[in-house]
Amino acid sequence: MAEGVAARAAAVQMLNAVLGEGRMLADLPEPDLPPGDRARARRLAEEVLRRVEPADRVLAPLMRKAPPLPVLNGLRLAVVELSLGAAPHGVVNAAVALVRQGKRTQHLSGLVNAVLRQVEPAALATQPVQKLPRWMRQPMVHAFGREAVAAIEAVHALTPPLDLTLRDGAEAPEGLALPTGSLRLAAGGQVSALPGYAAGGWWVQDAAAALPARLMAAQPGERVLDLCAAPGGKTMQLAAAGAQVTALDISGPRLARLRENLTRTGLPAEVVTADALVWTPEAPFDAVLLDAPCSATGTVRRHPDLPFVKDGSELDNLTALQDLLIDRALGFLKPGGRLVFATCSLLPAEGEDRIAAALTRHPGLRADLPDLQGVEPAWTSGGGLRLRPDYWADLGGMDGFFCARLTLPG
Repeated sequence: MAEGVAARAAAVQMLNAVLGEGRMLADLPEPDLPPGDRARARRLAEEVLRRVEPADRVLAPLMRKAPPLPVLNGLRLAVVELSLGAAPHGVVNAAVALVRQGKRTQHLSGLVNAVLRQVEPAALATQPVQKLPRWMRQPMVHAFGREAVAAIEAVHALTPPLDLTLRDGAEAPEGLALPTGSLRLAAGGQVSALPGYAAGGWWVQDAAAALPARLMAAQPGERVLDLCAAPGGKTMQLAAAGAQVTALDISGPRLARLRENLTRTGLPAEVVTADALVWTPEAPFDAVLLDAPCSATGTVRRHPDLPFVKDGSELDNLTALQDLLIDRALGFLKPGGRLVFATCSLLPAEGEDRIAAALTRHPGLRADLPDLQGVEPAWTSGGGLRLRPDYWADLGGMDGFFCARLTLPG
């Protein structure tokens, strides 16, 4: 197979699975390629998913009708590659080679060649950015306004940078120190080859995802429960603060990643595979961190397949589960104990609304919002922090999150 075609072919197969079958990239089997090509294929698929609508607007005037999905995805990939600065000759040749590989598509190789030779590399940049689906966009416009949602969508169109959480005094790569304490690197490169990785001095964690554990302010010696803990970023933060951490998750495979992270960093935690709705601790905790299952609408910048796969139909079940988990977690606490509730969601139904409902169900419960390093006053909402991708947009944005700290009466 010609150079570069294998990774592109794998990228198109990923796009076919997401856009044709409604499957998430994370659920697809790894392509049988060398590690570098595997990573490139995934990266290309993600770049296309950030720009499907703009790419289609570039292609539409150049074709009488849309070709079969595998061919259309090959064209979308080529348009995106051209916009990212790839050599036009190589992009066109690879796209034609891809179409020729399929018995059902080889007759369209001439069309692909003709269409792509008319595409200007800068054409994609002149198009409006991709919009979120209505089920996500409508509640966000109601909560934040149209301008803010447009700014969020503009950040979603960008390749996200890589954020690290550092241990005190640890060796780390060169990067930008963010106001909240995370270190930001440009995207790309092999994470395990970066300085300090093998020594366990840091772990990958979006700057927004690092704030719930900081909101908890775990103290040395405190007994802390991390609910829905995998893959372990928050567990490691709590352990690094000196807390005695119990990390619980219902997923054994996801907890395997958490154990790997603990082994690499040398941080201690008790790891429990269990359902939080039926598990009972031997003794109450000083604090609980609940990163609850949610729509993950705050992670679109890292998971651009999500808007094409999910439709919001699970939202009612998720919010009901979040309420159950909040009530369950409060029952694990000592008097005066604190619960940090967090979701990687941009929907108020999975953030501010859940805190308001919890305060109504539990008289005497209060929401505290201590000062945190680098947190801006505009980020406060509904008794907690509402974090959005358009914050720090000039630095690459952040994931969407909501987190709040609730304290029981003493």
